[in-house]
Amino acid sequence: MKKVLANDGISQSGIDALKAAGIEISTTNVAQEQLINYINQHDISVLLVRSATTARKELIDACPGLKVIGRGGVGMDNIDVAYAREKGLHVINTPAASSHSVAELVFAHLFGCVRFLHQANRNMPLEGDSNFKGLKKDYAKGVELKGKTLGIIGFGRIGKAVARIAVGCGMKVIYHDQYVPEATIELSFFDGQEVTFGLASTAFDDVLAQSDFVTLHVPAQDQYIIGKDQLSKMKSTAGLVNAARGGVIDEPALLAALDAKELAFAALDVFENEPTPAVQVLMHEKLSLSPHIGAATQEAQDRIGTELAAQIIALD
Repeated sequence: MKKVLANDGISQSGIDALKAAGIEISTTNVAQEQLINYINQHDISVLLVRSATTARKELIDACPGLKVIGRGGVGMDNIDVAYAREKGLHVINTPAASSHSVAELVFAHLFGCVRFLHQANRNMPLEGDSNFKGLKKDYAKGVELKGKTLGIIGFGRIGKAVARIAVGCGMKVIYHDQYVPEATIELSFFDGQEVTFGLASTAFDDVLAQSDFVTLHVPAQDQYIIGKDQLSKMKSTAGLVNAARGGVIDEPALLAALDAKELAFAALDVFENEPTPAVQVLMHEKLSLSPHIGAATQEAQDRIGTELAAQIIALD
């Protein structure tokens, strides 16, 4: 019988599905340095992780009873995927489960930034009773998203989910993805109507130059996607959102662009130095921040749990 360790947690729906199939599951959170011993001592055959736990070559080699490594989410940069598969392990993930949740967070940041909510929520508790009119004046030059151009870098499942919301908001959407030269976006409405839009990839530099807002949806990279040169190509009134992976934006270059008013704002859900982001990033007034919660909705976690459970059960 399989024994599953969901080291970074799993939804109750996932637990229930596994138990119903007669699979033993533990949600004990084991420290990384103790994980090998725990897996071997408890005969764990399935290790489920999210972003906190890594499954590298050393762990794979040291745990011969391990048969499956699962990632609750999309990116698997914390797993040595190729090596695991070379050793005969199954590596699974849930690429579609959290797409809409991440997309909604992108727009939560965008809506907040264009109306200065990220700044107002910091300053209202401090000055709201003594400087109400001053704050009102400071934050009185908001803009609407409707009619603006959203540039999407990376047009996989999450990029497409972002595009659907953007179109629903009345925005123009352009994207760049060298692996997706053309794409179709389908919008389904509450009354059963459906509308389809056809899009084609635009040159990277053109997306930067033409967009009022740019959002990144790319895997982890060996080098920056957005650095000083790329920031210089963006409109000075533009905003930049990263809810993909830390390390795809050069954070010092981003701060410099914001300070020089070469960029209006940025929003970060992921950081170069997680889980200890740079203090300069955390304190910057033109940054809207969240602690890597793109997939952290109840609905997404339920889908992740049930999808992982289904894949594990199917491997019997």
